[in-house]
Amino acid sequence: MRPLPLLLPFVVPFVVTVSAAAQEPYRLPPAEVVDIVTAPPAPSVQLSPDGRWMMLSERDAMPSLADVSRRMLRLAGMRIDPAADARFSTGFAKNLAIRPTDGGDPLPVALPDGAKVAGASWSHDSSHFVVTVVTEAGSELWGGTADAPQEVRRLVENLSTVTGGPTWLSDGVRVLCRRVPSERGEEPPEPGLPSGPNVQSTSGEESPTRTYQDLLANPHDEALFEHYAISELVLVAVDDGATQTLGVGLTTQVSTSPDGRWLLETRVHRPYSYLMPAYQFPHTVRVRPLDGEGQPMLIAEVPLAENIPIGGVRTGPRSFTWKASEPATLMWAEALDGGDPDQEVPHRDRWLALGPPFERERASEVLRVEHRAWGLTFLADPALVITSEYDRDRRWVRSLLHEPRAASSPKVLEDRSRNDRYGDPGRIVTEPGPFGRSVVRTDGPWIYRSGQGATSQGSLPFLVRQNLETLASEELWRCTPGSYESVVAVLPVLPVLPGGGTAFLTRHETPSSPPNYRRREVGAETFVALTDFPDPTPQIRGITKKLVHYERADGVPLSATLYLPANYEQGTRLPLALWAYPREFNDVRTAGQVGGSPWRFTRIAGSDHKVLLTQGYALMDGATMPIIGDPETMNDTFREQLVSSAAAAIAYAADLGVADPARVGVGGHSYGAFMTANLLAHSDLFRAGVARSGAYNRTLTPFGFQSERRTLWEAPETYFAVSPFMHAHEIDAPMLMIHGEADNNSGTFPVQSKRMFQAIKGNGGTARLVMLPNESHGYRAEESVLHVLAEMIDWFDLHVKPPLRTVEASFEEDR
Repeated sequence: MRPLPLLLPFVVPFVVTVSAAAQEPYRLPPAEVVDIVTAPPAPSVQLSPDGRWMMLSERDAMPSLADVSRRMLRLAGMRIDPAADARFSTGFAKNLAIRPTDGGDPLPVALPDGAKVAGASWSHDSSHFVVTVVTEAGSELWGGTADAPQEVRRLVENLSTVTGGPTWLSDGVRVLCRRVPSERGEEPPEPGLPSGPNVQSTSGEESPTRTYQDLLANPHDEALFEHYAISELVLVAVDDGATQTLGVGLTTQVSTSPDGRWLLETRVHRPYSYLMPAYQFPHTVRVRPLDGEGQPMLIAEVPLAENIPIGGVRTGPRSFTWKASEPATLMWAEALDGGDPDQEVPHRDRWLALGPPFERERASEVLRVEHRAWGLTFLADPALVITSEYDRDRRWVRSLLHEPRAASSPKVLEDRSRNDRYGDPGRIVTEPGPFGRSVVRTDGPWIYRSGQGATSQGSLPFLVRQNLETLASEELWRCTPGSYESVVAVLPVLPVLPGGGTAFLTRHETPSSPPNYRRREVGAETFVALTDFPDPTPQIRGITKKLVHYERADGVPLSATLYLPANYEQGTRLPLALWAYPREFNDVRTAGQVGGSPWRFTRIAGSDHKVLLTQGYALMDGATMPIIGDPETMNDTFREQLVSSAAAAIAYAADLGVADPARVGVGGHSYGAFMTANLLAHSDLFRAGVARSGAYNRTLTPFGFQSERRTLWEAPETYFAVSPFMHAHEIDAPMLMIHGEADNNSGTFPVQSKRMFQAIKGNGGTARLVMLPNESHGYRAEESVLHVLAEMIDWFDLHVKPPLRTVEASFEEDR
């Protein structure tokens, strides 16, 4: 843990004040909590595509406040680090090393001293890698080979990653990236006086817009956006550093064709919007030859993304992608329903294809999908393609195997509710194809799938294969109960194991043993351990957890993970913390399914509410709070379903004899904070609550929130009923609100917490508002995180933990 000279020890008295706002010094939670959350985490592992190499990277448990407080520009829905010419980030790694998976010591990647690693990627053939680093001078791109990482070289200075990072070409040696144009000049100065008012207008057409943050606000913002978003495209060879410049522009998305001969380029242009982020700005899509011979071909001129129905899509071309199984075939989707999900049509979308010389009028329709197109997955056989589609009304996903040139009907590979965890067949395993792009891993007629394997007792990850001719599936391996072991990669055919079967890598953990990597072979009981990372926090191993099941009053099955402190004595009733996040479901069957696993490694890191276990609390974590009903109207009963789910959780913990039902606190983050405020307003179940980064007044998100499809003007009663701000006079249990002053999450503007605090205060309630400088929707800086933990512990200790004053006293009388 780095020194924290500004932090006060946790013994400083915690006082609830009703005075005007004031800045307080950062505080520390109890010493044992500090030791736990500042413990260095295990190295991160990034496998090469062939599974032969592991890239190991270390990082601090948390960044410093100084790092989080660096200058940041909030422009067009982006957060830009002007010193680094990059997207603003605090999640830097350090001490990179490459290690073979068949044994041997890790070899360090010789990066400059003090360089912060912002990202790394492997070439498709696993022979080379590149690393994006941030130094005092800005961002740079470094590259090297897997077998000699100590000989890494700097490839590009003045790298720009504001609109995208480096991408590999199919040759596995060259990388396409961006750098700061040499003629860019100085940052545009802020004008001393405005030249006039900032004006927006509308022509009378309906254009519902979500509540985005960090948008452009004036002409100076526009100038700053252009200054940092404009870049020069460069091709660079990792072997010798040779570069080829491809021009300067405000390019937001770029990709090369599988054969490496063509460049797909998206450039945004004026007029910009003050209501939408950059990816919704007007833009052109062009294809041009990489060798510079010939003119760019216009594929689409896309207008500003306005007048789009809620839950709808743009009209015209969208979702551009190169067909991975062919040298240079561009594909994209187009809506057949005007982009409106309320239109009744036999097919919502179609996929089109276009090849060289990329004359737009030669584009041909390849296939149509019944529901909204979600994407394409390619096989090495160019005659085959898998489509994914989504039915918004039913929340239903489907994937189909097509042979567009044949007259046969597509084969259904997946057809289920999006919420049906138990029916999830797993993701399709891919590998680099003939052009280095990802295609489906096949062995004859078989494809592979790996998934989480949700069951009523917890997740049991699996590896299966599916026959594309018969559609029959065969389970090859499944994790055994008592541990959580998930498939990381299915390896190419290599002589890495004596049995000669299909080899795959897994990540194994138990509640008491940290995640480590293994190499397995289908059909073999044994494995080869690849890593042996130690337990970073052995002092919390005494904590116990159990997946528990119970029912809501209406018969809906619910579940939670029940945690008990390390020193728990059987039969003792503890103060209880309930932590949750509501989710929406169409039906009871999927709402009652269990997610997660009780067999995962218990880790407390960052602003984790599980720190309450170190202070003598029982914890019902991830208590399910399903909101069930028709997607158009389910929020009409949001409050009633929420209270019923919470009451069931408390009753179950009390019936077990582990919780005191008169000493229960509730907490949640984001939509969980919205839940917390609603439970305090509409029930007498809790003595206090902690609400972090929440939204409380739904009139400030008038064009929908979470999964709500109606606007405020279509369902004003519902917006009013679910807004705890409108019921602040009913909140008489103390509520702690915490919010990052730089929250960028859609809808959870910091003003939400400020106004909620004023509403509670004005109505005579008890509340505390903690605004964290320079923090976003989640909290990153060590000083901020430790302060949040101190606030949460102190709040619950003050309002939840103390026993009632007399035997006859009740929670209601306390209030």
